[in-house]
Amino acid sequence: MDEALWSSMERERHSLAELLGGLTPQQWEHPSLCARWRVREVAAHVAMTPTGTDTGMLVRALVRSRGNLWSAGAALAIAHARRPTELIVEELHRDAASRRMPRLTNADNLLLDVLVHGQDICVPLGLERPAPTEAAQASFEHVWRMGWPFHARRRMRGVRLVATDARVCVGEGPVVAGRLADLLLLVTGRTAAALARLDGEGTAVIAARGDAVSTVPPSPAAGSRGAA
Repeated sequence: MDEALWSSMERERHSLAELLGGLTPQQWEHPSLCARWRVREVAAHVAMTPTGTDTGMLVRALVRSRGNLWSAGAALAIAHARRPTELIVEELHRDAASRRMPRLTNADNLLLDVLVHGQDICVPLGLERPAPTEAAQASFEHVWRMGWPFHARRRMRGVRLVATDARVCVGEGPVVAGRLADLLLLVTGRTAAALARLDGEGTAVIAARGDAVSTVPPSPAAGSRGAA
């Protein structure tokens, strides 16, 4: 990842911390776009990512989850979310510039993580969170290249995705058009929320498939290098 994208990640972490710092207690407990996670758990997941995870804690979580890396990562985030919300906000600010990464991930996944999880928090709360174009385009292209866990090219077969605010146009077929941030939600499996914010004949094609990616946490930062 180049310096501009690292800088974008730092700004996004600070920006998310500022947004979280202004939420009410009720908003912290509101369901997010992540299955079975409140805003609190999503925020904790993003906050703990730059510090990595203690190896012993990860091993114990893996044992309890019978080797399921997604479940282990979710359990660690849920435990982290029990701390006061002020500490979660403080951690995000404190580690915004950190380039440390958990094991088995990479910087591209971390950028994707903070961008998408910011939307996971804001969309259900009815809050707008603009995505920086260069960073969002890099993350979209990263997801499009990936196989597991999103399999975006396979899931989006038969439609053409067109961003109205960036130079992104992929796939063939009826058009699905909208802001890049919303297309990013679509390719990472937040299908219902994304389609409500997108236009074009291709939206009906996607809706008819009942497409979704059911993962917790629904991003690869805690688990995979995102092999193509």
